[in-house]
Amino acid sequence: MTVLYLSVRYLGIISTALYILDNAPTISLTGTECWIMDAVCIWMYIVVVAMLCVIMIARLHAMYQRSRKILMFLIVIFLTVNIFGIVGAVMTTMHASWEEIILSGTYMCSVNFAEDTILLGSITWILGTVWEVLALCLAVWIAVKHFRELRPHSAGGIIGVMGDCFRVMMKTHMLYFTSFIAVSCFHIMLYLSPPLSDGYSLGRVISNGLCQIFEIMQMFVLGPRLILSIREYHAKLVANSDSATAMTSIAFQEHVQISTGSSV
Repeated sequence: MTVLYLSVRYLGIISTALYILDNAPTISLTGTECWIMDAVCIWMYIVVVAMLCVIMIARLHAMYQRSRKILMFLIVIFLTVNIFGIVGAVMTTMHASWEEIILSGTYMCSVNFAEDTILLGSITWILGTVWEVLALCLAVWIAVKHFRELRPHSAGGIIGVMGDCFRVMMKTHMLYFTSFIAVSCFHIMLYLSPPLSDGYSLGRVISNGLCQIFEIMQMFVLGPRLILSIREYHAKLVANSDSATAMTSIAFQEHVQISTGSSV
């Protein structure tokens, strides 16, 4: 988890820097340089998406008490979505054409996508949205089931700690999912919108800008928070209560058996 957290964070910084450099109006780039920078950004995005999926699988695996069935199910869906994304990235980098254009003395990289690439990109985003909806439904279902079973029990001790941990997980998951839906709507709208005679109209520039802002927030800020929020919560337990000692040895178990033998 530490490696995933640091990788997503630093890849986010690098990706943002490349995007700014690619779109800086005062920097002149040749068509080949535009192709290289955009190709790096595309493949960096594929890697980060795969890392975020692994983080989500680890969270759901823990919430379902390390169920082997749910793990295998998530891995199959993960491979399907990401393999399709890799195919889309390969098609984009192979069939898209980049060139440098000058508009009113401003240098800009122009990319022209083939029709099949545009369709493939929209399908990739739809599959990604299906994955996130499925992950949210699984998280909500197990959280509701968990809270219903905890209702008759006391709110203190290990039971209370697990309930609070589930609340933290659901809060970060909902924020992440909301940002992902915003990004998906922008991307699908841009993919499916009819081509414009002026590819750099004000509306399209604003849509692209908002899409990039939401995408950076979703992937490189809220994505790592899926890990960081749990660690922050556990750190507070370590600092404020003795119940944190028990937290280090459980994986969101719903039923806790307490031994009453003489060795206790």
